Amino acid sequence: MSNKTYNGWTNYATWRVNLEIFDGFDPYEYFSALDAEDLQGVAESLKEYAEQVIFECGECDPQSLAGSYAMVFLSDVNWREIAKHMIEEYSDEVAE
Repeated sequence: MSNKTYNGWTNYATWRVNLEIFDGFDPYEYFSALDAEDLQGVAESLKEYAEQVIFECGECDPQSLAGSYAMVFLSDVNWREIAKHMIEEYSDEVAE
């Protein structure tokens, strides 16, 4: 079985989305009612945010060929891993 991890993340898609969309992102500024205990809820919110960033730019329709490729790429993202990373990072900042 081959190792599919990429730069310490589950896979390339997770690493790339975290880098391109969430690097420097403070979820607690964007999501007013974000509950750090609800990992799945945070993951779903991050997925919705990423889709909004990608598809609301006006240049990419989810039904287009490019949009369908984007959706396939996003389906490979481990949203829970990104959410856990953000929650841990925030918890470390609060503890300091």
